[in-house]
Amino acid sequence: METLSLSTQVILAIFAPALLVVLFTRITFNHYVALVLTVALFAASVYAGYTHRWWIYLIDAASLTLGFWYSTKMKSRDKKKKSAH
Repeated sequence: METLSLSTQVILAIFAPALLVVLFTRITFNHYVALVLTVALFAASVYAGYTHRWWIYLIDAASLTLGFWYSTKMKSRDKKKKSAH
C-alpha cells in the first residue's frame, strides 16, 4: 500500500478528527464518549505507524478540540430545542 501524500495527510488531519467526534456524538449521544472513541482511534493509528510527523499530531489535536467544541455546542442546542417543546 502506498503512503498518502503530505497534502492529503494535512487535509485529513484538519477535517477527519472533528468530523469523527461529531459523528460519534450523533451515534452515542454523548460528546465525552465520542471524544474518547476518536482519541483511541487516532492513538491506534499512530501506534500502528500511519503517521510520523509531530506537527500532524498538533493539527489532529486542534481538529479534535474544534470537533469537541462543536459537539458540545450542538448538544446544548438540542437540549434547548427539547426543553422549548
